[in-house]
Amino acid sequence: MGDPWITDWLHLLARWFHLVVGAAWIGASFYFNWLNNNIRPMQDPSGRLAGGLWAVHGGAFYEVRKYKGAPETLPKTLHWFKWEAYLTWISGLTLLLFVYWLDAGLTMVNPDSGLGVGATTAIGVGALVVGWLVYDLLCKTPLVDKPGLGFVVAVLLLGGSAFGLAQVLSPRAAYIHFGAMMGTMMALNVFFVIIPGQRAMVDAMVNGQDPPLAKGRAGALRSLHNNYFTLPVLFIMVSNHFAFTYGHEWAWAVLVALSLIGAGVRHWFNLHGKGEKNAWILPAAAVAMVALAFVSHGPKAAPKPGAQVPSFAQIQVLLGKHCTQCHAAKPTFQGITAPPKGLLLTDPKVVQGNAALIKAQAVDAQIMPLGNLTGMTPEERALLGAWIDGGAPLE
Repeated sequence: MGDPWITDWLHLLARWFHLVVGAAWIGASFYFNWLNNNIRPMQDPSGRLAGGLWAVHGGAFYEVRKYKGAPETLPKTLHWFKWEAYLTWISGLTLLLFVYWLDAGLTMVNPDSGLGVGATTAIGVGALVVGWLVYDLLCKTPLVDKPGLGFVVAVLLLGGSAFGLAQVLSPRAAYIHFGAMMGTMMALNVFFVIIPGQRAMVDAMVNGQDPPLAKGRAGALRSLHNNYFTLPVLFIMVSNHFAFTYGHEWAWAVLVALSLIGAGVRHWFNLHGKGEKNAWILPAAAVAMVALAFVSHGPKAAPKPGAQVPSFAQIQVLLGKHCTQCHAAKPTFQGITAPPKGLLLTDPKVVQGNAALIKAQAVDAQIMPLGNLTGMTPEERALLGAWIDGGAPLE
């Protein structure tokens, strides 16, 4: 794609655009779910209103009314909320294409799976397609009328998806594609169900017909699902910064647990908005998060008394073989124009000062080098870990 700096800036702009439209979509989703949860019955001789609310913000008062079906006449301006969802999904798909699918050998291939670039990429794309088809099918079954059973089925399917992706994709790619699968469900809910239902209601009103309330209810259900997906997807968007999650031995289970905690927190807010008090959901989520933090980091083995600590000379050889192609003032690895995270691992003081980070990435999570393209062996990782556990001396 021309000069590397152009590629870097295109990636930056794509990420920034994805963040902006994603924030707009999530903000609208949170606001309208808050509205629905806070609508209260009001006096209405016409019988058309489902309820309403008053709010104050920014020095002004606002009155909101919710109709059971449609008002007698449509206003001149009717606001639709759809492009936030569409542009978030399109920009996210663009990032998947450039960061993962077109560079699958570096970012997606799991050496332990034995799968090549083509198969790995196909699985990543297929997860989005199959995930939507299965989810959409389930939403058209009697499960929608049995929330408890539907929740159990959803957890089992999402847990199975997280486990399966973790077996065939690299750890970071597995997390990102799990999030992209849920994001695809959310965006296609808007495209195939929520917006068409709204259009049908508007068209019916324009033609003097009764609005199709069933389509409205279907849209409301999908909107509620999107609301519960939001916090897990938000976490996954930033999960690349937390190697102790996707790099854990049980990374898929950590992902499922974090998703359930996020959905639980969202459920508390939904209940709170409806005026239903719940004293245990938030404390339980907090305890679960603390417990997960301890589990994900796991117990650290103390160095054996009298064990010989590797010399820094040995570590320098290892770093030169596996790390400094990227982490140098002038990287030699193709496509890398600056040291990732600004770490110059050619500088002994930098190596020593970032020993804990290096251990988390290369020893505990084993996600560095990327795709293990340099073939770092378990013995080399153990050597690096022993040096860091021994205090990371520079002698």
